[in-house]
Amino acid sequence: MADAVAVHEGLFTTEPRLIGGNCAACGRHQFPRGPLCPYCGSDEVDEALLSPSGTLWMWTAVTAPPPGYRGDVPYGFGVVELPEGLRVITRLAESDPSALTFGQAVTLQLVRLHSDDDGNDVVTWAFG
Repeated sequence: MADAVAVHEGLFTTEPRLIGGNCAACGRHQFPRGPLCPYCGSDEVDEALLSPSGTLWMWTAVTAPPPGYRGDVPYGFGVVELPEGLRVITRLAESDPSALTFGQAVTLQLVRLHSDDDGNDVVTWAFG
């Protein structure tokens, strides 16, 4: 995806990996990374590349486009638990709920959302 642009900078890398935070005080991870730890309130949050694989915990299909959304529907949406102990609310690469199962192993990937006004592919992350 050489001519691709991220839907929002600072959320993921092209490897792909989610860019989260790790609290130096309590050791817990967060996504997205914020200036404070949501668990203990410390401001010692370091950038952490999160695991590209996880376990599916919950899922559904989005069949009506949210306001301002320019991509295709349906698309999958769910919760994935990462090895760091963090559960991430995320887009899923599979849009058919019947094709998914609780505890299923999933891997992070980049997916195309739409083209921007300059003709570039706008990409985001999804687990599939």
